[in-house]
Order: sequence, then structure tokens, then C-alpha cells
Amino acid sequence: MQADIPSLEELAEIGLFGGLDETVLTDFVQKLPVLLLQPGEIVFREGDHGRELFVLLSGEMEVIKASKGLREARVAVFGPGDWFGDMSILDIMPRSATIRSVAPARVLKMSASDLEALYRKDLKAYAIVVLNIAREMSRRLRVADGILAEMMSNLSETYSRRR
Repeated sequence: MQADIPSLEELAEIGLFGGLDETVLTDFVQKLPVLLLQPGEIVFREGDHGRELFVLLSGEMEVIKASKGLREARVAVFGPGDWFGDMSILDIMPRSATIRSVAPARVLKMSASDLEALYRKDLKAYAIVVLNIAREMSRRLRVADGILAEMMSNLSETYSRRR
């Protein structure tokens, strides 16, 4: 279901749009659809093909990964101001996780073609958005690296004690 449009102030507070001028934000407000999601609704599934990213304006989303045994594991939770699906904007690989609404949510949908239109219209704004995506991906990779290092350290300690 489509929802009301966000305000310029609401978008300006979101890191994805950081550094963009009012003209670009106004264009996004006018062109990008806002969807209303109910708890339990799936935005997309792991393995799906997609070319959109979603900005969480309000509500809560969970990130779910399937194990080899097809058991679901919650690996992250997103709140207002977070965005997800950004990898599919930059590459053509299948979705890496499932995203499910935990609470009633409003999400802004940006497609790869919306980003390409920005590229054609305002190269500087395009560069800012892509840089903002890259910064968030870098932050997430650092968090994942820290979790992996901690897990490997714990496994190593457990294995060493058993010897």
C-alpha cells in the first residue's frame, strides 16, 4: 500500500541523503514511492533478484539469513533512518538476505533506474548518494569483521582448552 510522502526535513536526517541540497531532496520526495508495511510482511527474500533499495522512515525491520539446513537466523535489525537492499543497486547479484517487517513501517523505495536518472541529471548528487552507500557498506563490513574475529577467537579458545 502506498503511504504519504516524507518531508524534506525527514529525508535530510537520513544518512543516505546526507550532503544533498534541497532541490535533489524535493525531487526524491516527489518521485520516490513510500510503502506501508504491516508486521510480518516480507520486503524481499534471500535469493530474489532486485534492483531497489529501501529507506526505513518509521518502524522496524529484521534481516534474516537462511542456514544450509534452511533454518532462519536473525542477523540484524533496522530502525528509522536505516536503509537496506543497497547491494542490489550496485550489482546484479541475488539478494543476500530476507527482510521482514517487525512493526508497522513506512519505507521509501529507490530503484536503480531512479539512481541512474540522478546520474544523468546531477552527477554531484549521484556521487554523494553512492559515497553514502559505500560508507554504510564499509561500516557494516567492519561490524561483520569484528563479529567474525570474536567468533573465531572464541572457537580457538574453546578448541585450545580441549587439547
